[in-house]
Amino acid sequence: MATNGTNSSSQPLIPIFKGEKYHLWSLRMKTMFKSQELWDLVEVGYTEPTPAPTVPDQSMKDARKRDVKALFLLQSALDEDIFPRISNASTSHEAWEILKTEYLGDKRVIQVRLQTLRRHFNTLSMGETEKVQSYLSRVTDIVSQMRSLGEVMNSETIVSKVLRSLNASFDYVVPAIEQSNDLSTYTFDAMMSSLLAHEERATKSSPNVEEKAFQVQGESSSKE
Repeated sequence: MATNGTNSSSQPLIPIFKGEKYHLWSLRMKTMFKSQELWDLVEVGYTEPTPAPTVPDQSMKDARKRDVKALFLLQSALDEDIFPRISNASTSHEAWEILKTEYLGDKRVIQVRLQTLRRHFNTLSMGETEKVQSYLSRVTDIVSQMRSLGEVMNSETIVSKVLRSLNASFDYVVPAIEQSNDLSTYTFDAMMSSLLAHEERATKSSPNVEEKAFQVQGESSSKE
């Protein structure tokens, strides 16, 4: 995904949204807004007091400034073909909700999509000949979509799901991981490293096993 930014340490790199993979883009934007302490404005919104004071106090000025900054970052994150959709939005929250509704749907649609993704997540399993990296990529893709729709998923839930759904080649590894680690603090990255290491060792040992089997077969044939 393309990004936009400057060399200034105060200006974050901005992921550019071109109308595809909204769930990935929105997750990156949330992280960026949080790094700038602006996510509360984008998520909840800023409302001017009524009636508005003749002379705004400093807190109001700061809130306005932060919201304008958030709106600017959001505008800067959109491709020229997408920008017109929020051109009339006056606050960052309004602009965010416009994009969210257009690319995710209203609350009812979001709930339906979440239910579908939950079922998909619960029924995920690793193919018999599938590589670990491929399976973990499928898991993380579904998780990122669910999180973009507001689903709260902790690391333990994801790790436990993966360990329960690996293929038979990991039957001896999973118990070892579960016994030697506290799954409530065991990270997805740590699990991935362990699984990849096991797969690599298994792959390296396979030719030796096949070679020995061939040798045994040859010795048996020569005795006949």
